[in-house]
Amino acid sequence: MKHPVITILLAVITMTSMAQIKPEVSETVELMSILSRTAGLQEYRMDMGGLYTKDTEEWFSPHKEHPLVGYYQTLRAKYGIGHDAVMTMAINIAAENGAIKMLTDKSALGKRWENVDVDTFMVLLNQFYTDTRFHDFFERHKEFYKEGCQLYEDNVMPYFNQSWYPKFYGTQPTNRFRVIIGFTNGGGNYGPKRQLPGQPEEVFAIAGYYVNPQTGKAFENGLDYASTLIHEFNHSFVNPLLETESNIALMQRVGQGLMKLSKYSMSRQNYNSWQTILNESIVRAAVINYMMENGFDNQHVQREMLDQVVRDFRWMPELVSALRNYIGSRSQYPTLNDFYPEIARTLNEYLKKEQERILKSLQ
Repeated sequence: MKHPVITILLAVITMTSMAQIKPEVSETVELMSILSRTAGLQEYRMDMGGLYTKDTEEWFSPHKEHPLVGYYQTLRAKYGIGHDAVMTMAINIAAENGAIKMLTDKSALGKRWENVDVDTFMVLLNQFYTDTRFHDFFERHKEFYKEGCQLYEDNVMPYFNQSWYPKFYGTQPTNRFRVIIGFTNGGGNYGPKRQLPGQPEEVFAIAGYYVNPQTGKAFENGLDYASTLIHEFNHSFVNPLLETESNIALMQRVGQGLMKLSKYSMSRQNYNSWQTILNESIVRAAVINYMMENGFDNQHVQREMLDQVVRDFRWMPELVSALRNYIGSRSQYPTLNDFYPEIARTLNEYLKKEQERILKSLQ
């Protein structure tokens, strides 16, 4: 029999991690996105925010020669700072009392930041924050941010079934899910995470903001945005599976095989390691299974499958089928970790058949 205190604690952890998610705006996400846009990082210059993009350009274009901008461009060229590395920094800093401060130590920022002089960066970032009167810009758009978050909550969140995740993966979440709207990010979506001292790990879905130029509206078809939200939260369950020695040993060869098969197209999507390709593959297959189990119509599910094949995840049909077998065999495989060897077997079979097909054409 479980101790009652332990039972209560487990219930509190579960309720905390599964609390209702409310879309938010983050001043530091906007700060890092707008800095990246001002510095010319193309992934932050999609400029899909309508009048907000116009306001951003008018406010910040006079600061393109700011010392931080040139320094930041050097970081981009030398260390590859961009894409998700920008958002990793954004969630690990905070704007408080007119200044930007670090919330974690440098080790939390990931590999691309490890050789950066973060102290110098923070000094220049604070200078940029002050010189551009960034907080004034942020405050002037508070109502716009509020409306954008409400649109996301009304149009996208109804498609998000948070209770599906522990049921599918067979494990309760111990982290906190958060949704942040990246109003400068256009079509860019990111899924960073952070661990603050004494707090549950936080997993973020940073959703890009896009205004339809024909209607002038954002998030009007929530179904089209839902798959991204569903996708990002799968990472918090999938990625840790590939951090154990046994699973690394199980997957390394097949992961390297998949990378070799699709290296060019994967690098164009910024997937440059076999681990990333494997995690992305499993997450994308999980998204399709989510859709099948949560009432998405067949046309949308088929479109999602085709989209993954077009993105060169050509093994997606086999992987989705494997996860369907997992769903039907939960007494044998209580968790996805228990099913991991079957995932490896499925992908090895795919690689074997693909190699045979290629060699047969040369006979």
